[in-house]
Amino acid sequence: MPDLATLLLIALLPAAGTLAGALVAEWRQPPPWLTGAALHAAAGIAAAVVAVELMPRAVGRGEQWLLAIGFMGGAVASILLMRTTGWIRGRLGSGEGRAGLWGVYAAVATDLLIDGLTTGAGSAVSGSLGLLLALSQVAANIPGGFAVTANFRAADVPRSRRLIAACAYPLTPVAGAAAGYLVLRGAGDVTMALALSFFAGLLLLATIEQIVPEADKPGAPLRISSPAFAAGFILLMLMSAYLDV
Repeated sequence: MPDLATLLLIALLPAAGTLAGALVAEWRQPPPWLTGAALHAAAGIAAAVVAVELMPRAVGRGEQWLLAIGFMGGAVASILLMRTTGWIRGRLGSGEGRAGLWGVYAAVATDLLIDGLTTGAGSAVSGSLGLLLALSQVAANIPGGFAVTANFRAADVPRSRRLIAACAYPLTPVAGAAAGYLVLRGAGDVTMALALSFFAGLLLLATIEQIVPEADKPGAPLRISSPAFAAGFILLMLMSAYLDV
């Protein structure tokens, strides 16, 4: 289990993906097939996190009925989060001009907060698990950072303001990681089993209902998207083995 200072550094990794996407948008528009392939790879990574790490660890700590409750709770939370982020986009995006841009920005910041909570909770179980979860979120966050900055550029938001907005991204995952870590640090097996199955349900449903549909929108051909998904899954497996989670 890492100390709090180390955890906060690890929690910067999800924001690094968002910042990378913002930098790409400042540079140039990537081809649609590349965006689709990156999202399919992110979906493969997320699926592997659930299958290889979260559920096996949960099974080793609690009864099946307990895991079912935790998983269902995570699925329900995922639905509520999707509706919340959709409401944020719609509420702020319903205005004219730049007001709508900040709806997308707020939704991406909310996603980063959840990434931080997941990283903090995983770190309470094992330092290497927290690191693995943080690394798994890097690729998935690149499209969000790209979308926000691309929208800002299209609306002629000054570059200085775009860069300030991007640099604020790390605040939310760091806050979320600290909260998740402090709440679950030293928790017993029952609580840990509930937490792990909860995050498994949240992550799996978000992958199926959000990441995969977004990955299909750019129209990447199957000869690219399917190997990208498999590569993401394999990458996570190898990371897990070499990090000795």
